[in-house]
Amino acid sequence: MLLTQSEVRAVLDMKAAVAAVEEAFRSHGRQEAVMPPKVYLPIERYGGDFRAMPGFLGRAAGVKWISSFPNNPVQNRLPAVIGLFVLSHPATARPLAVMDATALTGFRTGAAAAVATKHLRASAPKRIGLIGAGAQAATILEAHRVVFGDSLEAVVADVSRPNAESFAMQHDATPGSLEDASGCDVVCTATPSRQPIVVREWVQKGAHINAMGADAPGKQELDPQLLREAFLVVDDVHQATASGEVNVPLRDGMLSEEEIDATLGEIVAGRRAAPRGATLTIFDSTGLAIQDVALAKAAYDIARERRMGLRIDFSH
Repeated sequence: MLLTQSEVRAVLDMKAAVAAVEEAFRSHGRQEAVMPPKVYLPIERYGGDFRAMPGFLGRAAGVKWISSFPNNPVQNRLPAVIGLFVLSHPATARPLAVMDATALTGFRTGAAAAVATKHLRASAPKRIGLIGAGAQAATILEAHRVVFGDSLEAVVADVSRPNAESFAMQHDATPGSLEDASGCDVVCTATPSRQPIVVREWVQKGAHINAMGADAPGKQELDPQLLREAFLVVDDVHQATASGEVNVPLRDGMLSEEEIDATLGEIVAGRRAAPRGATLTIFDSTGLAIQDVALAKAAYDIARERRMGLRIDFSH
């Protein structure tokens, strides 16, 4: 089965994505999933990279081939993130589907941020600060409003003020400065930054931060002091230490691996307790292959039931 991006969007919604991603985290916390480290293929000549992300979860196995080319929108009029997902039957290895992974990535990344906020913040947020006004910020906001209600206020900041203003008009948000966005109950960063853009003094007591942008070595968005002070949670220790928000502070000796308090899967599975009260919490997200597997299987099942997609037998 071949599924285009529009077909993937037609069969999935954010409510289903949040539920699937939360269950994927729970399986990860229970050590029920198989997920080798993601493989990076840097293409320095063109300022981008590819990642191969294999995983097995319950009734499905697959691999995502995804790219990050930040200059694409301006230079090539293409999305910064483009990818495909190959879904296979785990018992027979029979190919089940090849589908667009750009939509999958958007759904699962937004959902992961909302799941982290749900499990790590002591109370429901009233205001969310979005740093970075790209496509990922839109799914992060959508997922949070699915979990916490449409009345959730949003402040968006971007290096391009026009981008922030355009995003605000489209998504019922308010454009603001980096300091404005960093001062909200929940702060979500989704940028390709390679230096800290969220300053410790801007962040309020008891805030929760979802650091979603650092997904490759050398990237960082947060003042390292925030990481040292916070109850620090990662999606996967191996991936985070190699390419997540913690990778640069670890490399520079400003943070130790022992200061990572838990994985989100451990929290969701009930194996570790999240702090309560006015404790700063941070979720360092690199993106888990099993999240993509879970959503790809859901998309395949629904598309098959609705007789959508193009059927192709690759064995002929």
